[in-house]
Amino acid sequence: MAIALEHINFIVRRVTIEEKYPGGWDQCLIDHASSLDTRVWYDEHLFRDGAMNPIDMENLVNAWRDIGFQAVLINGEKKWMDCCVIDESFETLSLSCDWIEIDIAGECAFLKDEDPGEIAGRHGF
Repeated sequence: MAIALEHINFIVRRVTIEEKYPGGWDQCLIDHASSLDTRVWYDEHLFRDGAMNPIDMENLVNAWRDIGFQAVLINGEKKWMDCCVIDESFETLSLSCDWIEIDIAGECAFLKDEDPGEIAGRHGF
């Protein structure tokens, strides 16, 4: 599957959530229950949250960083690690990311080397 993109997208691999999120995947879903199908959706590989402006996105990234997620690695190259942000143009990542693919025509993203298949998003989640 793939996840629909809209506005500014914050994406985390589900396996990373299971490893690093306090309480794992189940707790993540509980914590985001009020936002499911409005700004949060997921497929079998990726979790997506979003914002409509850069300040809210920065706050979102910082909140995940505060609970133990590494946002960027700076070791000669600045790139996304545990999470990534895709801007509203859907065409580019704000930094490079080794584990995600973007389908510009379909306005979706999916885990690299996986079949995108159906798209999970606000409509029909």
